[in-house]
Amino acid sequence: MLGQLLTGFNPIVQALLALCLAATLGLALGNLKIKGVGLGIGGVLFAGIFLGSLGMRGNHEVMDFLKEFGLILFVYTIGVQVGPGFFSSLRKAGIALNGWAALIVVLGVLTALGVHWLADIPVPVVLGLFSGAVTNTPSLAAGQQMLGQIGVTGEDLTLPGMGYAVAYPFGIAGILISMAVVKLVFRANPEAEAEAFEQARRSKTARIDTLNVRLTNPNLDGLRLSDMPGVEQLGVVVSRVLRQGTEGHVEIPHPDTLLHTGDVVLVVGTPEKLRAARLILGEEAADADLKAMDEDVRWERMVVTNSHVLGKSVGELDLLTRYDIVISRLVRSGIELVPGPHLHLQFGDILTVIGSPPNIRHVTSVLGNSEKLLQQAQIMPIFIGIALGVLLGSIPLAIPGMPAALKLGLAGGPLLAALILSRVGHLGPLVWFMPPSANHVLREIGIVLFLAVVGLNSGEHFVEVLVHGEGLHWMMWAALITLLPLLVVGLCARLFGKQNYLTICGLLAGSMTDPPALAFANAVAPSEAPSLAYATVYPLVMCLRIIAPQVMVLILMGSL
Repeated sequence: MLGQLLTGFNPIVQALLALCLAATLGLALGNLKIKGVGLGIGGVLFAGIFLGSLGMRGNHEVMDFLKEFGLILFVYTIGVQVGPGFFSSLRKAGIALNGWAALIVVLGVLTALGVHWLADIPVPVVLGLFSGAVTNTPSLAAGQQMLGQIGVTGEDLTLPGMGYAVAYPFGIAGILISMAVVKLVFRANPEAEAEAFEQARRSKTARIDTLNVRLTNPNLDGLRLSDMPGVEQLGVVVSRVLRQGTEGHVEIPHPDTLLHTGDVVLVVGTPEKLRAARLILGEEAADADLKAMDEDVRWERMVVTNSHVLGKSVGELDLLTRYDIVISRLVRSGIELVPGPHLHLQFGDILTVIGSPPNIRHVTSVLGNSEKLLQQAQIMPIFIGIALGVLLGSIPLAIPGMPAALKLGLAGGPLLAALILSRVGHLGPLVWFMPPSANHVLREIGIVLFLAVVGLNSGEHFVEVLVHGEGLHWMMWAALITLLPLLVVGLCARLFGKQNYLTICGLLAGSMTDPPALAFANAVAPSEAPSLAYATVYPLVMCLRIIAPQVMVLILMGSL
């Protein structure tokens, strides 16, 4: 009946009306929560299925274009969002967590393949079950797109959406069950785990600090700052100098500034390096606070938004010689860094500059410091990035042992392009920084378009399959795909990896890229542990979730 109401309109109007109705009902459904847990953006899929079961349709060609364009928007904006932190998350402390998260994805793939071979479930359905069991919509998109690349058409292309919808509800519940099982098996006390995490973090965190040091080493008397041992070698910054015998007048030091015993210097660096510098230079000056002494020397935070300084190193900028300004700290993607001379500036870097108010005003025009530019998305780089991603996704990659060439497709290509471009940061005047608000809007529009079309296309046969067909059978196997990897890794990470329970909760939520699960984990105890673990594994997991179904399709091509 609903479908007949649209027959009088042209194909584009039909498609848009169907999509808008599915999106409106779905977003309203997703906002309904029971004890803080709801369907979220997945509600659009279920609304589309409901409307599709009532006969609402759109023009096939128009709907296909909107679905693919929505997919491209979604994965590209995800890449831009996670790109700056993707490579850094693979270093140091993140290696272990990302290893456990990658194991969850691999176990999920192996479980899904086992389900196909043991239960003889069609490949398109298995792809949908795999994506729904881990509540990962980009995975569903990548699987469907890969099926289309190898020639699957017609009703077979609606099967992944039905499998996803069947598996999705338990995918949300399964991760909460996994957290509860890990807690029960190891009798974890969330409050004690939160305290243990904070203590461990305080002992390891290399925060940037300051220290007032009085020069007492006679070997340093009369040396230039650039010749002072321990300063450049340790990577600390001397931001201010108080001469012995002066009444509170603080200077901005230059490389050729001569220092003498009795002078007090303000040193900036990590606590460990500050202690080492103090041993070389002299003793802590407990009676002097150079940051508060001289009103003629101020500090201010500025954001790099001027395209002319992007890519330049702190040494090339040379603010000290040109403007008598010292850069004491640099914050990038929430991480504090000591601004060494070889550190290159990126759009959005936050610098702490020290100097006189007139000089600081001059430096403002050099760095940009424009809040407007931070909130303004550059449109040209978005389309350039998408075009490069589409081209990248169209390149066939021959992999030994695979029955056909692998293509990154419309899911993997734009994602990889966005990861690389956002990591590069800029190319001439083109900046691949996207304000969070703009990124969020484009990402949500993209995924709503994709889910609405998938739901409308799958709705015709969904109720029949669920009630009279194999739906309940599929749901049982989907529960296995959800629980087995989570429980195995959750228990092993605690037993063998000695991971904090709250960190494991964040790891499990991040491995499912599931914000409601993260919200549940954050409510377990007042700690940042779940959020930090989630953010650490999210970039890698999102990429693996998009690649995994494509690899599964290639492995199972003979079964199609």
